[in-house]
Amino acid sequence: MPGFGISMAITLTWLSLIVLIPLAALVIKPWELGLDGVWRTLTDDRVVAAFRLSFGAAAIAAAADAVLGLIVAWAIVRYSFPGRRLLDALVDLPFALPTAVAGIALTAIYAPNGPLGALFAQVGIKTAYSPLGVVLALTFIGLPFVVRAVQPVLEEVDREVEEAARTLGATDYQRIVRVVLPAILPAILGGVGLAFARAVGEYGSVIFIAGNLPMVSEIAPLLIIIKLEQFDYAGAAAVGLGMLVISFVALLALNLVQTWLTRRSRG
Repeated sequence: MPGFGISMAITLTWLSLIVLIPLAALVIKPWELGLDGVWRTLTDDRVVAAFRLSFGAAAIAAAADAVLGLIVAWAIVRYSFPGRRLLDALVDLPFALPTAVAGIALTAIYAPNGPLGALFAQVGIKTAYSPLGVVLALTFIGLPFVVRAVQPVLEEVDREVEEAARTLGATDYQRIVRVVLPAILPAILGGVGLAFARAVGEYGSVIFIAGNLPMVSEIAPLLIIIKLEQFDYAGAAAVGLGMLVISFVALLALNLVQTWLTRRSRG
């Protein structure tokens, strides 16, 4: 193909500068500590607790986004109501909103003296400055990924197939579970994977609402920042490498399941 050589050269150069070289540095830097040093860093109680919170909260938030994102996408695609276009535009708000601003806004709402935080406090639920606050923030920033992944696929679902199922006596529940859901499930998993990946590395919107208590509400990205401020660059890189490996395995598993579901639905 004409221009293939120069196009591939530009692509590989840009990819190397933006992705490959930084990842190579992240992989190489921790080994300045030696194998024992990397292992001690990754198995430190504080690091393990931060990993547990970051990945656990990201998984919970992504699961919540799968349900909420499907409901929002369904409402936008299948119903006509006043304010529909406004709702469609508001879905992208977390994309445009600076993460620090989102964190401050969520903290103001869910703080003990905030409008929603006070209501939860009355029933003994602490939202801000707790792991629950982290989940809320990650759910907020991950929701658009699921909605935008599901929405175009849901629009392409053949309504005639649903009508045929209705004619054959299928209930609304059966039509959704057996006709619509299998068609959009790969898209849901794709959106969940994007939401999970974004949530794992999220910093700005979480830092204000988390409380940042070691062993309780301290996320892994904050721990990396702390190590960098202490000039422990190899330790920070070790934590980053651990996050990279765990994220890669999780996303690979999601991608394999998504590919299998796509092939199954087409077959």
